Amino acid sequence: MNIDTDIRHVTRPGANLFRELGFSPEEARRLQAASRKQINDTKVLKQQLMDELSAWITAHDLKQAEAAEILMVSRPRVSDVVNRKTAKFTIDTLVEMLSRIGKPVRLAIG
Repeated sequence: MNIDTDIRHVTRPGANLFRELGFSPEEARRLQAASRKQINDTKVLKQQLMDELSAWITAHDLKQAEAAEILMVSRPRVSDVVNRKTAKFTIDTLVEMLSRIGKPVRLAIG
């Protein structure tokens, strides 16, 4: 069985992927703007959750290894939280970590 691995098209950096997929220019701009907003909103939410975790670590004067044990994650994962590496986490993971330290997350829709 052969697996096709030929590259047929590469979208250049900064290009509008929606336009390249065949959407009209107006619709492509709208979709790209909506996509960027959703990505930004998710990043902001992750940063807020990471801020809470970092504040808890600082307030309890914990070393990363100690925090990792309590949060039931590895020490490098705690480092990623402290250094706000949002791309390495899902919202679910951060919510679960906060739950483990007695900080349940409530969703407010506004």
